[in-house]
Amino acid sequence: MNKNDYTIRLEQKEDYKEVENLTREAFWNVYRPGCMEHFVLHCFRGDKDFVPELDFVMEKYGQIIGHVMYAHSAIKADDTIPIMTFGPISIAPEFKRQGYGKALLDYSMERAKELGAGALAITGNILFYGKSGFVIAKTKGIRYEDDPDADYFLIKELKEGFLDGISGTYKDPEGYFVCDKFPAEFEKYEAQFPYKEKLELPGQLV
Repeated sequence: MNKNDYTIRLEQKEDYKEVENLTREAFWNVYRPGCMEHFVLHCFRGDKDFVPELDFVMEKYGQIIGHVMYAHSAIKADDTIPIMTFGPISIAPEFKRQGYGKALLDYSMERAKELGAGALAITGNILFYGKSGFVIAKTKGIRYEDDPDADYFLIKELKEGFLDGISGTYKDPEGYFVCDKFPAEFEKYEAQFPYKEKLELPGQLV
């Protein structure tokens, strides 16, 4: 990867279908047979927690090869502490493991900091996100509400000392659970895409 061979810009409405197909390709059979991340993205753009200023695509020679979206979220402590989360973050399969994902993430985190976000929370692999400064959240006193001992729940301060003295719990924004709430709508949406075989593979979560 060369930092001069890609550009990052805000997603436009005319990008939606291409980006949703990219997200489907990026996540297909990764965490479950098939995937649902593209439907989450499709629905989340109209959600109250969606952050349009942090809805980015990455282009390489005119082709969209990456995308990330952000959402408002919060830590439940003595007071509600507003923070942000992000995802899905997608890189086209042929460009994975070449540094593009980290470049897109690091760029978007800088923009999130400029918008005033004090911290970011995410569920993910510390081996990847640790390279961008994330740590296991429970070491900072923040626990995932659905799995308090989770080592996959990660957090990163964007403002130094933002989490000092804070102890609390975190739950993902409701918009991330749209597939569970509207399974029929998801199946109807999925039928718009070309057929892909759903496979059960080692390492999947579901």
